[in-house]
Amino acid sequence: MKPADFFAQLKLHAAAARRPALVTPEGEWSYRSLMKAVQERAQRLQDEKCTLLLPQSDNRVETVITDLAALWAGVVHVPLPTFFSPAQKAFVEHALLGSGSGSGSGAPLSIPANTAKITFTSGTTGAPKGVCLSAEALLSVAQSIASATEGLGIERHLSALPYAVLLENIAGLYAPLWRGITCVVLPMQSVGLSGSSQFDARILHEQVERYQANSLILLPQMLRAWSMSLAAQQLSAPRCLELVAVGGAAAGVRLLAQARALGIPAYEGYGLSEGASVQTLNLPGADRPGSVGRPLPHAQVRVADDGEIEIRGALFSGYVQDPDRPVPEWWPTGDLGVLDADGYLHIQGRKKNVLITAYGRNVSPEWVETTLKSEPAIAQAVVFGNDQPALSAVLWPLQPTTTDAALEAAVQAANAYLPDYARIAHWVRADLAFSADTGLATANGRPIRERIEATYLPHGELV
Repeated sequence: MKPADFFAQLKLHAAAARRPALVTPEGEWSYRSLMKAVQERAQRLQDEKCTLLLPQSDNRVETVITDLAALWAGVVHVPLPTFFSPAQKAFVEHALLGSGSGSGSGAPLSIPANTAKITFTSGTTGAPKGVCLSAEALLSVAQSIASATEGLGIERHLSALPYAVLLENIAGLYAPLWRGITCVVLPMQSVGLSGSSQFDARILHEQVERYQANSLILLPQMLRAWSMSLAAQQLSAPRCLELVAVGGAAAGVRLLAQARALGIPAYEGYGLSEGASVQTLNLPGADRPGSVGRPLPHAQVRVADDGEIEIRGALFSGYVQDPDRPVPEWWPTGDLGVLDADGYLHIQGRKKNVLITAYGRNVSPEWVETTLKSEPAIAQAVVFGNDQPALSAVLWPLQPTTTDAALEAAVQAANAYLPDYARIAHWVRADLAFSADTGLATANGRPIRERIEATYLPHGELV
């Protein structure tokens, strides 16, 4: 789908005037008023001969207008998450402009010619990686999500993740607008999210009820926190919810079951930036907990002989500063998995992270970590054990008051769900959270294994 087709659809919604396009704390925006603002902003960008935008802004109406105007005007849009550090922002600016300007006309960009948006992943080394995406790829995924979720009774979507994150941008803005759905646009602190990993589930719960949201997109840790908050207060999720899509990391069968028992209609999906966000998704009526769902209409998925997942459909165009690198027809994701007989994809971890124990057993640490984090006492876990006779774990407790005895009980409870070769024999309590502030995680909260290993296993054994 081309931008002209997308905006033609939004104009139809404007003419129909069935429901507002945006709901904000300050008031509502109709599709007509949104389209007028977008068109005026796009014209201004064209008049200024702008070729590149690098905003770093919270979720608000201005963010939406700028994003859509860039798409309309053909301006390369590079939204930066507010949780990116000054060093990461400077890295991005230097990679694109050299001089560090926030916008430009005629800038010497080394990117594929059809680039409409660049999403920078934080990367496990902390150096962001720029993924260049065409408008056709972005809108193809949006249309695919809209088609797959049609008929679920979704009329109002509340964005609980930043629009600078590709998942929310495509699945939580473009897809709802394509279908004429209302998007609830709130600053991140207003939904309980602060920085990359601080989250207050009580605030989110209040906003879902206040705005009567039918759908959300959450990260697994947000879903877990919300579930625990509801259970502690003996509450259920608001009955207005129809779909809570979960992605960004493995959720696990137990977390999904806990959430659903509390009335949260949680369904796990899978995707990556090189595929313009979502590739597979479980949905009501097409659901297999433990999997990440079936491929969406735009996507094809296969598993190579070595177990690596490969995808086709709506692929990226290349990387920043490497525009001539060929993108194969089937993109190797780096993830391991299997497709079952009914076409559901099951993720088994990262190819580069697989541990081979001293007994020759291959173990995906993500599998064990997800099992550990299903225990209420454990907030974060990183598992090691390459060339070792047994696995070890570094654990960060959910609360500072969590005792070592509670952590030990949690480890033993998790071990009961694992085969003997994947059980944790040794563990240590971390004295620093796995966060960007401590240097033990990326800006989006992904633990940096090498640094955690160097800190707690400097000689191959836990300290």
